[in-house]
Amino acid sequence: MRIAVLYGGISGEREVSLASGNGIINALKQKGHDVVGIDFNPEKLDEIIHLQVDLVFIGLHGKYGEDGRIQGLLDMLNIPYVGSGVLASALAMDKAKAKKIFEMNHIPVAKSKVFRLTKKMDITAIVQDIEKTFTLPFVIKPNREGSTLGLSIIQDKNEIEKAVENALTSDDTILVEDFIKGKELTVPVLGEIGNEKALPIIEIIPKNAFYDYESKYAPGGSEHIVPASIDERLEKQIQEFAVLAHQSLGCEIYSRVDFILSENNTPIILEVNTLPGMTPTSLFPDSAKAVDLSYEEMIDTFVTLSLKSR
Repeated sequence: MRIAVLYGGISGEREVSLASGNGIINALKQKGHDVVGIDFNPEKLDEIIHLQVDLVFIGLHGKYGEDGRIQGLLDMLNIPYVGSGVLASALAMDKAKAKKIFEMNHIPVAKSKVFRLTKKMDITAIVQDIEKTFTLPFVIKPNREGSTLGLSIIQDKNEIEKAVENALTSDDTILVEDFIKGKELTVPVLGEIGNEKALPIIEIIPKNAFYDYESKYAPGGSEHIVPASIDERLEKQIQEFAVLAHQSLGCEIYSRVDFILSENNTPIILEVNTLPGMTPTSLFPDSAKAVDLSYEEMIDTFVTLSLKSR
């Protein structure tokens, strides 16, 4: 088939997306597809509007790629694409709204509060509210951002104002939530609508104090244990939560669901990634490899499932 791969983009995750896009392009070519690579820029929409392809594979991350906007454009142009649609993409990107849906489906979440910068609520008011509401340590992060960009773990109240300002550079809305100490876990989900399955759980051991941008993308920044070393009952429960989270947001074809397993063995959901990293050494491919699905076969499976569902 003739497939366009959208990658790069203009979000803070551009460099990761370039790597994901190159991996996807090479895999599709190895599977015999005719591939067009497009370094996406919202100021050059003509490249999308005049596309003559059978399918679009979205290799973008963050704003304009993962938030439903490019999906909406492709829907209007009647161009089929791999992955989740407008609503699921937008919901997953909005961490606060996604958390409400998880709670409704009885998936454990960390205590949190949303703050939006308005004329009535300036930074000083936000800082004062945070001080009254949360006890140390806690997390401040942009509500709609990925790859831990703009995220701070607060150990001292003197750090709050700077962390709020840092988060607000990415989004006018921030999310503050309790810091949960425990194991970092992630669960890839794959399958047709209504028949999704969880792949093996990955335990992430970051080299830094927490799983930040450097731990995610620098060579040797973290160790991935696949499958995670947890008991069978807990493994099944976390996989069920992952599939439920994917389905409750209305995700399609694939996603990756992040959890913290607390010290008392409660799995706390963090977020759903509708367009997780797709470099050949990313988390999703690592888990797929554990069930004998090579990177190239995994990418081609996404394509096959997308065509069946549309």
